Amino acid sequence: MNTLTEQLDKISPDGGLEDISQVMVELDKLKRQSERLDLINRLHGRLAGVLNMTGMIEAYSVWLMPIVEHELIGYNNSARNKKHLFCSGHGPNRRRAIAFAEELIEKASESHPVMRSVDGQFGHKWIFETVDDTGILLILKEGRELSDKEMQIINDSLVILAESLQRGLDYEDLFERASSDALTGLANRRVFDERINGMMDSAKRYNRPLTMISMDLDHFKDINDNLGHKKGDEVLKSVADVLAGQVRSTDLLVRMGGDEFVLVLDDTDRSNAQILAERLVNRIDDLEVWANEQTKLGISIGLAQMNKGETLSTWMERTDDILYHAKAWGKAQVAVR
Repeated sequence: MNTLTEQLDKISPDGGLEDISQVMVELDKLKRQSERLDLINRLHGRLAGVLNMTGMIEAYSVWLMPIVEHELIGYNNSARNKKHLFCSGHGPNRRRAIAFAEELIEKASESHPVMRSVDGQFGHKWIFETVDDTGILLILKEGRELSDKEMQIINDSLVILAESLQRGLDYEDLFERASSDALTGLANRRVFDERINGMMDSAKRYNRPLTMISMDLDHFKDINDNLGHKKGDEVLKSVADVLAGQVRSTDLLVRMGGDEFVLVLDDTDRSNAQILAERLVNRIDDLEVWANEQTKLGISIGLAQMNKGETLSTWMERTDDILYHAKAWGKAQVAVR
């Protein structure tokens, strides 16, 4: 096949239309190749500095959105027990998209690459196969299937994304070993420091509410003193199981130390957070842990929705102050301000 330069040399001075047409076709082809390379290079740049899976899925979504509008991007790896869903919507639309994504994940064994929800969402899935495991990428789009051009762009990006996700899986395995609370298995303060700023930035970018719940056990010292530290450890494990059973995968639940826990609720306003907080108070009460005949384990909760422009330190101080009022007003209750 002649090169573009050779074709230009063959154009006659009086302008051979056929030659010019061929040159224009080659120019258009080179232009499209250049644009594709530019897109891929930008994806490389976005993913290069990201280590954790959540950050990778969000970075990929941000890269893809101007090219292919979508409602949700998700990654699930059942062999490694890793699932990350990133949804740009909020409120009912967000809950609807996440529910549909969960349905797609449950039907992962089915061969159909495209599924349609009852209310008009289309879910596309790709399978990543590596040496030791298999992962599923999901993309949800409203109203129609992805076009051939959109599919081509995504297919071009999958090799880069797959390599990054494998790196993220390995990183998170190492990170979790260093970042899990040894007693309860919950995330520890290190995870909180790693994730909280990203959650705040995402909430601001997409104008979604973010609420922090600060929790402190009531009469835990009495349990340790009267029943022993072994019993105290068992109580902490039971409390952690109760808390973990009430939160979503997109939330951040952390044991900060001792009998103090923090829960950051993604896309949740103060009123909905209060409903959950009151349920947590009841669940801890249902454990029926008594230090003596008069003293029962409880949990006090303070919660605060992040204000516009608020810094992390100010938000945390405000939440702790509200928790203090819950303790002062009689324990085993929720304080909101």
